Amino acid sequence: MPRSLAVFEDFDPAGTQSFANAVTRFRERNIVLPQFNELRDPSALTPDLIEALDRVAADDADPVNLFRVHWFNTPGQSLPASVPDHIELPTELTGTDARIVVALGNRFPMIGAHKVLAAYACLVARLVTGRFDPTINRAVWPSTGNYARGGVAISKIMGCRGVAVLPEGMSRERFEWLDRWIEHPHDIIRTPGTEANVKEIYDECNRLEADESNVILNQFSEFSNHLGHYAVTGPALESVFRYTTSSRQARLAAFVSASGSAGTLGAGDYLKDTFGARIVAVEALEVPTMLYNGFGDHNIQGIGDKHVPLIHNVTNTDLIVGISDKATDRLDVAFNTSAGLRALERQGVNPELAASLTNLGYSSICNILAAIKTANHWKLDNNDMIVTVATDGSELYNSEREKVLRRDFPEGFDDSEAERVLTTHITGAITENVLDMDEANRNRIFNLGYFTWVEQQGIAIEDFERRRDQTWWDGLRPLIDNWDARIAEFNEATGARHRQ
Repeated sequence: MPRSLAVFEDFDPAGTQSFANAVTRFRERNIVLPQFNELRDPSALTPDLIEALDRVAADDADPVNLFRVHWFNTPGQSLPASVPDHIELPTELTGTDARIVVALGNRFPMIGAHKVLAAYACLVARLVTGRFDPTINRAVWPSTGNYARGGVAISKIMGCRGVAVLPEGMSRERFEWLDRWIEHPHDIIRTPGTEANVKEIYDECNRLEADESNVILNQFSEFSNHLGHYAVTGPALESVFRYTTSSRQARLAAFVSASGSAGTLGAGDYLKDTFGARIVAVEALEVPTMLYNGFGDHNIQGIGDKHVPLIHNVTNTDLIVGISDKATDRLDVAFNTSAGLRALERQGVNPELAASLTNLGYSSICNILAAIKTANHWKLDNNDMIVTVATDGSELYNSEREKVLRRDFPEGFDDSEAERVLTTHITGAITENVLDMDEANRNRIFNLGYFTWVEQQGIAIEDFERRRDQTWWDGLRPLIDNWDARIAEFNEATGARHRQ
């Protein structure tokens, strides 16, 4: 029987056993759920909540940290910032006149990556509509790394059991984190392969789904992932844009994001609706699925490939850009070594700004390179701004950096090597492997999803096809307000309160 997207039908969960069990669990553990509007604008958090946050470290497995699952965190401070932490990349680094601004995802709590927002959106939407029972169900988080960690963190502090499913070849730091957070070692499931081996993850989830107690929260097909970023990440980037420009001529020209699960691209839909910004989806050049119907393997950890996610609004995407993992591997070395910092300073980059590039992990570097390519391809000028996100920071890739140094720089990474890396991968960046999305290309890439979602995963063809129409996506937006109303009702039912 074909699977459908009926999970988005709104219904009243009152009276269902799963909803009653969830209310009891949350009452017992005094867990309060934040609404999406509170994560979108945490400036309205109450003084008692700020005081509670002040007593809890951002990486603690404490339910109050649900109220840190937003873009406005500042290291060492409990009070939300007035604008998300970000860096603007100078022309001396990018070689383009267009302004490129990067919001920092390693400010998110518990996992140091913005995927914890996607995990919260996916679980809370099911929980408050009676589709998840924390006393019975296990939350299964298929991922290439950060989403699985975010899901485990959200599961733990929301009083349920989380299962991480991710490729065995992901960075050592990801597995070390999971070892610290997961109580049952067999709840960490390593699938064959590395970053681009997404089908192997799906195969394992299909096996797990045979046990009805397992609920698969597949970031590639959970539209609450898309909606969470539309409702929270999009407005956060709007805040960054308004903060960084005062010129009436300034234009938000584009939003750039590696596709991965395509959840973050939902922020682009918000920015297009609000400013008319164009949406740029990025993939690894070694696995050019959207660009060339290609396949392969790559090391830009955080972006899975060889398929088109169900939640990717393909027919609203304006440009596809390919970035090589050779560039992200080697620039990570440059941004995290003294030789690289010296080379950046000789290039005219402010030392303080150069030091802040440690906030960029592999997919983050991928995003900035794609932003540079986008600016060059569209010939943008200093009245144009591109916004993008740094999904995570370089601290997740220390072990990978050691591998790259041994493989690519066996004689050492000195000043001349640093100069060569910067010249080759940034200032010498070309505009090849860029695809403008006309109607034919949009439909071609959209059609690629058929083989994953209809043939392999059993999505009903009618549900698959209706995603081609933008009015269908527009019809999803009210679900956020519905979920906020459900969250308010759920909190009222539990009677939970912030600690005094």
